[in-house]
Amino acid sequence: MVKETKLYDVLNAKPSSSQEELKKSYRKLALKYHPDKNPEAGEKFKEISYAYEVLSDPKKRRVYDEGGEQALKEGGGGGFHSPMDVFDMLFGGGGRRREPNRGKDVMHRLKVSLEDMYNGATRRLSLQKNVICSKCEGRGGKEGATQTCTTCRGTGMQIRIQQIGPGMVQQIQSMCRECDGQGERINARDRCKQCNGKKIIKESKILEVHVDKGMSEGQKVTFHGEGDQEPGLEPGNVVIVLIEKEHTVFHRQKQDLLMKMDVSLTESLCGFKKVVKTLDNREIVVTSHPGEVIKFNDIKCVMGEGMPVYRDPYQKGRLIIQFSVSFPENNWISEGDLKKLEKLLPPRVEEIITDEMEDVELHEFDPSARAQGLGGEVYDEDDEDGPRGSGMQCQTH
Repeated sequence: MVKETKLYDVLNAKPSSSQEELKKSYRKLALKYHPDKNPEAGEKFKEISYAYEVLSDPKKRRVYDEGGEQALKEGGGGGFHSPMDVFDMLFGGGGRRREPNRGKDVMHRLKVSLEDMYNGATRRLSLQKNVICSKCEGRGGKEGATQTCTTCRGTGMQIRIQQIGPGMVQQIQSMCRECDGQGERINARDRCKQCNGKKIIKESKILEVHVDKGMSEGQKVTFHGEGDQEPGLEPGNVVIVLIEKEHTVFHRQKQDLLMKMDVSLTESLCGFKKVVKTLDNREIVVTSHPGEVIKFNDIKCVMGEGMPVYRDPYQKGRLIIQFSVSFPENNWISEGDLKKLEKLLPPRVEEIITDEMEDVELHEFDPSARAQGLGGEVYDEDDEDGPRGSGMQCQTH
């Protein structure tokens, strides 16, 4: 009988639990409540780390079983480590980087819309992962059926010598085919029928990815311990990388949203009101007051209508608008009205023109048209002599 069971209860274990059972329970709880995954569970992480350090040490466990925590405080248990030290001793680095006893992290790309990054959203992602076979508990077969491969002697590799010439040989190393590089074998009759001796099986897993307001492309969402499982290794993490889908109206630049707006010549000179639908389905009215001239490629901004700031969503960037001015078609107005309009517009700058000057006409520019030579003769640009009688070569660039 033990004096108290508080530390066993913290680990969801019984006083009769073996060291292996205590370790298994601690691993599960430590991954769940680790500060990297659950920042608000710091006290819980300390409790389970302290409980495991006591119960995993035969001397401290005996003192606790006989006298409870009071006996430990009175000096019967010796010194104690920090919670992170306990975690690092068992996991080899606290899960902050991949150590030899931990599996690889698995990366997945998830495309999300700009609306999702603005409003926040939850996306479900289905993936296939390796899990330890539950039927054989990762042994691959019956207990004790695993034997060292006699072909590679447990190394998982085979070495063969190949002669490549007189007195010359080459040593070739390859994976052992008998054990598939595992270094051990299980007879066919002893293999687990569920995993066929492979120790792992494929399983579908659905993860709920929470896209917080203000997240950006390339940002990562990490699911600790959700990577592929393998006997003897702690599973790695599943890391989701967010990829932003292209939007038809807005372009994001950090916390700012950029868009283009077309206005007519009348609107650019006399003012306008334009309705813009935001990413959260509100409608805002962008106003240019009469007398405020909007020129081609002018850039204006609306404060507080950009992207939310990550983890501070009540703060937002700017909505930046670049304007394009549409001009009317040729001969859109009568000659009489045109003269009236000219009187309303700013006066034109008059040029001084003399009789010696030569009049020319403007034509529509066609970039695909060929150059024309003197006298209207058309010639190929690769004609070495140029136009007949010109005496010089014309080059086009």
